[in-house]
Amino acid sequence: MLNVIGTYEAKIDAKGRLMFPAAYKLQLGDEVKKGFVVKRSIFKKCLELFTMEQWNQESSMVSRLNMFNKKNAEFATKFMAGVKPVELDGNGRLLLPKDLLNYGGIVKQIVLSSVVNRIEIWDKDAYEDAVNYDPDDFAKLAEDVMGESETE
Repeated sequence: MLNVIGTYEAKIDAKGRLMFPAAYKLQLGDEVKKGFVVKRSIFKKCLELFTMEQWNQESSMVSRLNMFNKKNAEFATKFMAGVKPVELDGNGRLLLPKDLLNYGGIVKQIVLSSVVNRIEIWDKDAYEDAVNYDPDDFAKLAEDVMGESETE
């Protein structure tokens, strides 16, 4: 993903289509023409959308795993579950597969949010719950994840 930033709200129609935000299209440029890959998130109840270039990098990491190791094989199966290629139609809409919409609990109102090298697609209520945090808890998490440990 080419440093895509932004969080946008959209609606899913009865067929599972959403209007892809124009701001993302501008930021992605010609990458949009190559299509995307959508999959289940590993840690969250949402979907993840990758450009083809980024997907190739992600799947390359998985393909290097030793498939004769049971944990690796199990991980690869779960990682690839529901993975589907998708592309924008002539009207700039993205058709999300029904099985993935069901997985994410996505019904009508959604949020698309850029997260480092992917775009997460959330049910709006689930997204609001996920980002509703206590500032002190987030400060502690930030310190644990991003802070340098002090030497004594």
